[in-house]
Amino acid sequence: MARPRKWRKVCCLPENNRFGPLNSPANMDHFVNMTVDEYETIRLIDLEGFTQEECAGQMNIARTTVQGIYTEARKKVAQSLVNGKVLLIEGGEYQLCDGYGKACKGGGCRRRRCGRDFIDNGDR
Repeated sequence: MARPRKWRKVCCLPENNRFGPLNSPANMDHFVNMTVDEYETIRLIDLEGFTQEECAGQMNIARTTVQGIYTEARKKVAQSLVNGKVLLIEGGEYQLCDGYGKACKGGGCRRRRCGRDFIDNGDR
């Protein structure tokens, strides 16, 4: 029997969950779906400058898991840029952090740094 998946800790949902060309037709053939946890690895590694090890600590998962998530996320960003597809960020196996955990003090948590309270109200 397989071990159940571990929830990936995410600090906040993206403020915008759709990116892409302005002239893209609105059909599902022109969409690339990225999960929220894939978005979080891009944010932590490429924007915040975390190593994969630091990202793993922040998200409370193994470094090898981060490596796989990050690789898939970058492929999706490349598909969107190169093929002119809309990038849609939604879903995944994640849990929003409360901004007060041990990993949140490392500087990667947007909830803590921004001083804002992000609420997951299901609207995104």
